[in-house]
Amino acid sequence: KKIITKKVLDENKDTAFGKYFKSLTPKQKINFEQGCREFLISEMLLAAMERDEVSVRELAKRTGVSSAVIQSVRSGTRKNITMKTFSKLMKPFGYSLALMKNDLVLPINTTRL
Repeated sequence: KKIITKKVLDENKDTAFGKYFKSLTPKQKINFEQGCREFLISEMLLAAMERDEVSVRELAKRTGVSSAVIQSVRSGTRKNITMKTFSKLMKPFGYSLALMKNDLVLPINTTRL
């Protein structure tokens, strides 16, 4: 799913961002979208760790995910993360993955992935 939707572009058409995004080639737009996703995942993890004052080492202990993987997600250098790994990282903070459509919420059971 696209992060930069038509609605977002319409609302920002006269801003520097809107003009910049419009100037990108289709391939550059794909790369921009991927970068946004990686940034959002990184920011969610950083915010949860900061709020609960959990270190990389402590999160690794709690989840079984290596410190190197956690650090690469935090820094945004991890180019690919599975739903299962992301779910493991967010579970200690009380988060779970779900698909949502209007009022319908379908939890994702990542133990089967």
